[in-house]
Amino acid sequence: MIDIEKARQDTPGCDHVTHFNNAGAALMPRIVRDTVVDHIDRELLIGGYEAATETAKRHSAVYTSIAKLIHAHSSEIALMTSATHAWVQAFYAIPFKHGDKIVTVQAEYASNYIAFLHIAKLHGVEIVVVPNDATGQVSIDALEDALDDKVKLIAMTHVPTNSGLVNPAAAVGELARQNKILYLLDACQSVGQIPIDVTNIGCDILSATGRKYLRAPRGTGFLYVRHELIAHMTPPTLDLHSATWVNKETFKIHPDARRFEKWETSIANRLGLGAAVNYALDFGIDNIWVRVKALAETLRVRLSAIPEVTIRDLGIERCGIVTFTLDGYDHHDLKVALHQQKINVTVSSRSSTQLDMGTRGLESVMRASLHYYNTNTEIDQFCESIAKHI
Repeated sequence: MIDIEKARQDTPGCDHVTHFNNAGAALMPRIVRDTVVDHIDRELLIGGYEAATETAKRHSAVYTSIAKLIHAHSSEIALMTSATHAWVQAFYAIPFKHGDKIVTVQAEYASNYIAFLHIAKLHGVEIVVVPNDATGQVSIDALEDALDDKVKLIAMTHVPTNSGLVNPAAAVGELARQNKILYLLDACQSVGQIPIDVTNIGCDILSATGRKYLRAPRGTGFLYVRHELIAHMTPPTLDLHSATWVNKETFKIHPDARRFEKWETSIANRLGLGAAVNYALDFGIDNIWVRVKALAETLRVRLSAIPEVTIRDLGIERCGIVTFTLDGYDHHDLKVALHQQKINVTVSSRSSTQLDMGTRGLESVMRASLHYYNTNTEIDQFCESIAKHI
């Protein structure tokens, strides 16, 4: 069970806003803020390099905490500045060649699909988009039919930016393993709200951010790469951290996932990420998941009672993201109106998920994303505000 009173007491932002934008950037708990600021203060007093040396063990422990979070090994973790940074570093390390295929899904995110198009143009790679099934999640049957010996990569967004859908990651992983195909999972929206076990899922690569459901500072994220794969992936760029200059003609790439990192980074932010992961682990990801799902379903039921509202979430399993449209109303205007009432939501536009929203004929959706520190009272107030506005 989640101690809601403690969670809200630990979250100063709860006293100032109703924050339903956790899939954008969640409210940090006080311990995360204090961890970051304390390290910045040490840099102020003794110097950046010296402060980093002083906290070396705590810094190293961040890898261990993330590994525990997703059931991996610390050598398989690289600390990054964002989920996109993590995803791109891994994706561009895959040695594509002419005739290869990338298989992806209707819900794929814009940044990822732009990279597919880029590689397709550079190397003559074919992009294959698997349709959804009747529920709105990726069709496992269609995915199986799409796999052949030319498929180099299956790349899937676990939870899309514009829907509460949770794609069946483990079912996709089973097909990837059976066919010995690389599997890259974008877990940007899922890590922190949904229990993640990379072994059970069967993904070879996973990217995630800190700022969303993990409640870490902006400018943080991580990459997981399965141990057996690391030696076969050369990052698109290297420096003196990701590789060692052995002699005038030779360099040696770092043997573990840190080959995807760069030397310069914010130690303060990394420590903040570690504090956020530990905070989530203390509450228990399973407990977080139960509460987040329950809150989101309550919000869907309440919103559905408003005649002008249409819930737009797809799939068999749905998460803490609730998307909806209001007939005849401008979503951006509504976002501004709610912000003036100290209610934080956002708008997901078609440009972020062209395939999905284009197929459904949607230009935008309202997105309210809940976390475990939100309450039923906040849901009531939110729905009342929606009803009054329209």
